[in-house]
Amino acid sequence: MELENRISKKALKVWRISGIIKSVIGWIIVAFVYFLMQFFHWLIWVTFIAGGLGLIFSFLDIYLFPLLRWKYWRYEVREEEIELQGGVIIKRRTLIPMVRVQHVDTVQGPIYRTYHLASVIVHTAATVHEIPALEEKEADRLRISISKLARVSDEDV
Repeated sequence: MELENRISKKALKVWRISGIIKSVIGWIIVAFVYFLMQFFHWLIWVTFIAGGLGLIFSFLDIYLFPLLRWKYWRYEVREEEIELQGGVIIKRRTLIPMVRVQHVDTVQGPIYRTYHLASVIVHTAATVHEIPALEEKEADRLRISISKLARVSDEDV
């Protein structure tokens, strides 16, 4: 059974920007390896390997992984539980019983803020779960909804 709700399509842009930032850092490391190769007279193949790995990881971080993450990320909030589905290589489905929810936050970093996105963070006693890249209004609505459902569940216990 496929879950209904998807995260925002804007997540692709945000995750690709994040991938570009990671790739720039990676290419700085490749340039540093090239500098070390020149300074210590290492073999040229070390630079080619670093450059090849840089190209592969840049492609994965900027194009492929954001697309796959968006394609497989789904969530559903029900009266009794929250169900999350995600994963690129290893698919993961998580059920969070409402009676376990302690509190719910929305988080918005600078890139998310630029694209009017937010993440919903669900805290339980054991761990923290995130529903990433939701439209701001949807994230606020979801935070309030989960909070109310968790409060009702606590009263039932």
